[in-house]
Amino acid sequence: MKRLFFVLLVLIQTSAFAQVKLARLFSDHVVLQRQKPIPVWGWAKAGEKVKVTLAGQSVEAKADKSGKWLVSFKPLEAGGPHSLTVSAKSGNVTINDVLVGEVWLCSGQSNMQWEVAAAKDYEKERNNANFPQIRHFHVDRQVSLTPEQDLKKGEWEIASSETVGDFTAIGFFFARELNQKLNIPVGILHSSWGGSQIEGWISKEGMLASDELKEYAQTMPKTWEEADVVMDEKLRQQLFKSASATPTGEDEKKYVSGNADFGTWQKVADPIGQWDWKGLMGFRGAGYMAKEVELAADIVSKSTVLSLPENDSPNQIYINGKLVHEGALKGVRKITIPENTWKAGKNHLVIKLGNMVAHSWFGPGFLGSANDLFVEEGGNKISISKDWYLMPSFAEKHEYAHLMNNVGTTIYNAMIVPLIPFAIRGTLWYQGETNAPRAFQYRKSFPLLINDWRRLWNDEFSFYWVQLSSFGSENNSNQGSGWSELREAQNMTLQLPKTGMAVTTDIGNPKDIHPTNKQDVANRLAATALKLDYGQNIPYASPLFEKAEFTDGKAIVTFNNVETGLTVKDKYGYLKGFELAGADKVFYYAMAQIVDNKVVVSHPKVPAPVTVRYGWSDAPEDANLYNTAGFPASAFRSDNWPGLTDQVKFK
Repeated sequence: MKRLFFVLLVLIQTSAFAQVKLARLFSDHVVLQRQKPIPVWGWAKAGEKVKVTLAGQSVEAKADKSGKWLVSFKPLEAGGPHSLTVSAKSGNVTINDVLVGEVWLCSGQSNMQWEVAAAKDYEKERNNANFPQIRHFHVDRQVSLTPEQDLKKGEWEIASSETVGDFTAIGFFFARELNQKLNIPVGILHSSWGGSQIEGWISKEGMLASDELKEYAQTMPKTWEEADVVMDEKLRQQLFKSASATPTGEDEKKYVSGNADFGTWQKVADPIGQWDWKGLMGFRGAGYMAKEVELAADIVSKSTVLSLPENDSPNQIYINGKLVHEGALKGVRKITIPENTWKAGKNHLVIKLGNMVAHSWFGPGFLGSANDLFVEEGGNKISISKDWYLMPSFAEKHEYAHLMNNVGTTIYNAMIVPLIPFAIRGTLWYQGETNAPRAFQYRKSFPLLINDWRRLWNDEFSFYWVQLSSFGSENNSNQGSGWSELREAQNMTLQLPKTGMAVTTDIGNPKDIHPTNKQDVANRLAATALKLDYGQNIPYASPLFEKAEFTDGKAIVTFNNVETGLTVKDKYGYLKGFELAGADKVFYYAMAQIVDNKVVVSHPKVPAPVTVRYGWSDAPEDANLYNTAGFPASAFRSDNWPGLTDQVKFK
């Protein structure tokens, strides 16, 4: 009986595998690329013949030994709706409402992942979102150590007020601009992952062909167990400055002693959220959260309430080495602290906790609001929401979630391979924030990604990206700026053919890495595509540094993409954001003026300037040079002096 059941199970599984099917990308409402050959593929029984029909064309193919088949249709012009039909002995498949138009792959990290529902003016956008010719396919976020053949889920959705909230905001606003200007269907193929580094999106073969990343590709983990070991070593190196550091259980008891040294712990400004975003990517297991709490003497002799956000794992809470609470509680916790537990002045609050239980994906950490972190006495609340310390427990059993940055190439394997060779017009890319600490290396890794994808598709498609916006402090050139060095690497990548860039430092948010104005970002990308891909005679590019000449104590800067002229956006008419330095490499904010569509820069303390910089800051809020078409000038420097990230490499 058991044997019969086993045979039936094998037959059922074999039959399901042999049933003819299309790759998941080919679903109802799909948009196919016009004016290019149209590849269509799927699976059937090994050796089985299939016949595929689209818009009056019929093509036959034979499934290979693995069961995969591939056909290619001759280019079509925009139109539809069509049906796509696959016929074989093992069955028939038909998808309907197939349109032919323009297809753009949208990829990168969180600013590309950012949804319409979280963008500026969402209610207005939702009420005006019925665009039946715009379709969106969301690629599920997955990683894999080996290339995947197909996506596990996903389908094409038609833009409407009910669906648009889940679309990539930049992708939708870009598609809307194209649809309205060209009056043809537009497909958005969306494959992005917040926080991802560029190395995760590059193929292993691409890395092996690169002098910069070849060594990593040769030694990268082959199993998730190996990957966990690497992650563990990286985290130990980060915290203890030694990959071989092995804290014991006895060592970790000192963490709650009331005399712990938090010098090696991960310091965070805000303890709310996953540890993944606090510098402890992927760690899952027990850990410690600590805070130095300063209290006045008059509180010590009184009973207080300690308020903590949710972590529903068993917690142990220590104040100055004394265990004051133990157990698991759901929701915001209000814990009564007896009088004389605190002391006047500085106190050590240490919480030992584990992975969230109800939200198993979350890992350790606090879920909720910073407003729930306080000590209360007699109605008076003392906030403890800032400046915490985190430390994983290495002595106890732990592991690492399979996330986007554990191992290079793993996003590519799961989220790009199944898309190849789906025909596209081009790619929109918004990524770089995670790579800013090694911005200098981005000069090679970014062109590598572009060339790698073009090689894999066998198509030199257009590739446009968003230059990093403004975020962080308005530091100057004497302090250095990793984000400026990343922007510089993005500028340099424009040397590749069929590339373009949207400068966005003027529409960012220095206090939020996710500016909500995605409309203007998308419109700048769309202007590039409308000009370079669709032949419209419109201005599309930002002024880019061409050269600097130094004479008579001044720097004279020439730009590309001046269009009809340069202008300043400032009610007083003053240019800002320029710096000058002499041979001593000391920079001064300088006076700058537009003269004959060039910028003349000078400073009395720099009588013999040798370099000029503009917008060289993480958040260059003062920078206000534009061309008259309304595009902001890109940050630049005329020198090649060593920067903050020159020696930082991907490992």
